[in-house]
Amino acid sequence: MASITVNLLPPLVVHGSKSFPGSFRTSPVSLLTGRQNRVIVKATGESSESSTSLTVFKSVQNVWDKPEDRLGLFGVGFGAIVAFWASINLITALDKLPLIPTVMELIGIVFSSWFTYRYLLFKPDRQELFQILNKSVSDILGQ
Repeated sequence: MASITVNLLPPLVVHGSKSFPGSFRTSPVSLLTGRQNRVIVKATGESSESSTSLTVFKSVQNVWDKPEDRLGLFGVGFGAIVAFWASINLITALDKLPLIPTVMELIGIVFSSWFTYRYLLFKPDRQELFQILNKSVSDILGQ
């Protein structure tokens, strides 16, 4: 939990009927004598998004700390780069065919809408998505 304490200046009595821009004549006496005004703001709640990303980084760091697992981590990273490169080339090839890009765009819009509705709109569904992602990461890393 985060806690922030802010001290507010007490309201001061302004003397005189004339006011000059940029300068106010004030009295050292406040309207609320003997009281110190404080506003305490507490931010509560759980941030599962940040804790999930921290557990992923800690998992990768734990695997990196073991010398026998570094080769596997390099293999997973290299495989991800190759899969990304291959998918870009596949999409480029499909984009050159007539009618396929329009159908693929429609499928992408429908799937993105479904994914947003299924996993991102409501908090319990987001937590379920984070559990699925954590399980997948732990399966990949062998934990």
